[in-house]
Amino acid sequence: MSTAEDAAVPADGPHPVSWRTSTPFLICHLIPLLAIVTGVHTADLVLLGVLYLARVFFITAGYHRYLSHRAFRVNRVTQFVLAFGGLTAAQKGPLWWASWHRQHHRYADTSRDPHSPQHGFWWSHAGWILSGRYGATDLDVVDDLARFPELRFLDRHDWIGPWALGTASYLIAGWSGLVVGFFGSTVLVWHATFSVNSFTHVLGRRRYATGDSSRNLAPVALLTLGEGWHNNHHHHPRSARQGVSWWELDMTHAVLRALALPNIVRDLQHPTPAALASRRIGSTSNAETPQRARGPTPAETS
Repeated sequence: MSTAEDAAVPADGPHPVSWRTSTPFLICHLIPLLAIVTGVHTADLVLLGVLYLARVFFITAGYHRYLSHRAFRVNRVTQFVLAFGGLTAAQKGPLWWASWHRQHHRYADTSRDPHSPQHGFWWSHAGWILSGRYGATDLDVVDDLARFPELRFLDRHDWIGPWALGTASYLIAGWSGLVVGFFGSTVLVWHATFSVNSFTHVLGRRRYATGDSSRNLAPVALLTLGEGWHNNHHHHPRSARQGVSWWELDMTHAVLRALALPNIVRDLQHPTPAALASRRIGSTSNAETPQRARGPTPAETS
């Protein structure tokens, strides 16, 4: 089984594309072009929009804020729903996603960070995935999640979610629904998610001296329902809310607060005023990025 140390990017630079493991990913980018043949209908565009927003939410709320950072609590059924919803985004299984994300926080901007921008923008955006080096799940990093057999099942059979949603898209809107609604939204969700790893580590403003290159970038926040406030997130990883100022729109947090009303989610974690005030470097500052990331804290790895 691979570990963070085994899969560390070597000092001489990132790995090249593994064409064997990356071919399906690349083909998925071409499939939406078949819309020239199938045509594009209103139902297809509605399906594309719904699937984009729903799956971005399941990635941000489920895979990221819940499974990776435990920013709130849910019962076991809701946990499964969040994990399965994230699975439909075709970003591998819930344990895989959470394990590598926790390692990103633990080793941010070092050679052991799986998608460090220190190895180039493309590497942090998609190169690390295309390298084929990060396919294994380190269960030791997510032992709190691996104790649930249903999550281990989803992680082993990560094809179930995308295939189920793709089939449903075809049944709802035919071939154009599959091509435009499902594959089109899948590619958009991929790159919206990837933009958090890439754009928000090279562009934007820094509010907190986090010891890494994380930045806040409003366009990415809009595309990802709040994930673009990335410097805020690296400052307080376990917070369910990533938008700190009133104008930092965080729709994922808004939905979570709505779900908390009927107690579907509970114990939403929020930073204290003291935490929000600590390590501030000015809300409009573009401070220089420190060269060495700080070590992990319990909130970042559990």
